[in-house]
Amino acid sequence: MSTAAVIRIKPYFYVHVLDNNTNVTRVEVGPQTFTRQDHEKLVSGPDAMIMVPPRHYCIIQNPVQRDSKGNVLRDSAGQIKNRHGDEEVRFEQEPFPLYPGEKLFGKVSPLQVVAPNTALKLRATRDLTYKGTKYIAGDEWLFKGPNTYVPQVEVQVVEIVQARVIKPLQALRLRAKKQFIDANNVLRKAGEEYLNKDIGAYIPNVDEEVTETVNAYVLTEKKALALRAKQTFTDNFGKLRKAGEEWLVTIKDAESHIPDISEQVVGEVPVTILSSREYCVIIDPVVDGKHLLGTRELRKGEVSFFLKPGEKLEAGIQKVHVLESEEALLLRARELYADKTETRRPGDRWMIYGPCDYVPPVQVEIIEKR
Repeated sequence: MSTAAVIRIKPYFYVHVLDNNTNVTRVEVGPQTFTRQDHEKLVSGPDAMIMVPPRHYCIIQNPVQRDSKGNVLRDSAGQIKNRHGDEEVRFEQEPFPLYPGEKLFGKVSPLQVVAPNTALKLRATRDLTYKGTKYIAGDEWLFKGPNTYVPQVEVQVVEIVQARVIKPLQALRLRAKKQFIDANNVLRKAGEEYLNKDIGAYIPNVDEEVTETVNAYVLTEKKALALRAKQTFTDNFGKLRKAGEEWLVTIKDAESHIPDISEQVVGEVPVTILSSREYCVIIDPVVDGKHLLGTRELRKGEVSFFLKPGEKLEAGIQKVHVLESEEALLLRARELYADKTETRRPGDRWMIYGPCDYVPPVQVEIIEKR
C-alpha cells in the first residue's frame, strides 16, 4: 500500500481510497494517474482486477447490491451497499474490481464437467427454483452427465455418484431411504427392497441405496435351484407363494434365475439319474404340488429327476435284484398288498424264486436272499 500523493494505476488495476472527511471508501480504476488529497488515504491497492476466463467462475463474499440495470447501490452518505453474509457466483465477463467489503472466496476455478455415467449429488441450502423445479432447503437431487455444472450459491455439491454397471445375469439390490417414485414410475416406501435387472449403467437415485449386486444362478439339465419364500408373494412365473413354502426352479422354467427379494436360496439340487437296472424309494413324495407325508413312492429307471424340497431317498439308489435259477428272496409285507397270485396281509412272508429280476414294491420288504 503506497503513501505517495501521486499513484499511477495500471490498466486492469484498482485502488480503494478512504475519504477521511466522510469516512466513505470509493474505488478508483486504472488506467489513470491518481493524485491523493490530504484528507484521503489509500487503504488497499493497487490490486489486479478479477479476471474470469471462459468456462470459469468465482465466488464473491459480501457482494454489492445492484439495481435492475446493474448499477451499484449506495446509501445516503455515498457508501456502497453490501449483502453482508451472502455470496454471489460470477462467470465469464470483463475484468472487474472488488468494491469495499467484497472478498474473493477461494480462487477463480474452471466449471465442473460431469463425465458420462456419473452424476453430482446436489443439496439445496435454501429454497430455490432449479431448472423449473422448486426445491426447499434440504432437498437433494442428481445432476447427471455428460454435462457442465453451473454452480449456484443456493446449491451445495455433496458428492460425485458413480454409475453401477449391471452385466447380463446380474441385478442390483436396492433399498429405498424414503418414500419416492423410482425410475420405472413405481412408488417405493421407506425401507422397501427391490431389484433392478436392466442391463447397462445405472445411477442410483438420491432416495435409494445399493445394498449388493446379485448374481444369477445358471440352471442346467443336471442342476436345479431350491427356494424358500420369506413372505407371501407372486414369483416371476406368476405363481402365488406363501411364506415358508419351498419349491424348485429347473431349466424347464428358465435357463437362469436371479432370486427375488422375497426368495431365499436353500441350495442347489443335483439331478438323480436311474439306469435301467436301478431303482429308488422316495420318502414323503410331492404329488401334484402336495406333500404326502408318511408315504413312500417307488421310481424305476431309466429316468432322471430332481428331489423336490422335503423329499429324500430311503436307502439311496439301489440295484435291481437279479435271481438265478437256484436263488430266492424271502419277502415280508409291510402293509396290505395284492400281488399277481393272492392278497398279502401285513407281516405275511413268502418266497420268490429265480431266475428273474425283482424290484420290491413299497408295500414289501426283503428279509434275506437265499
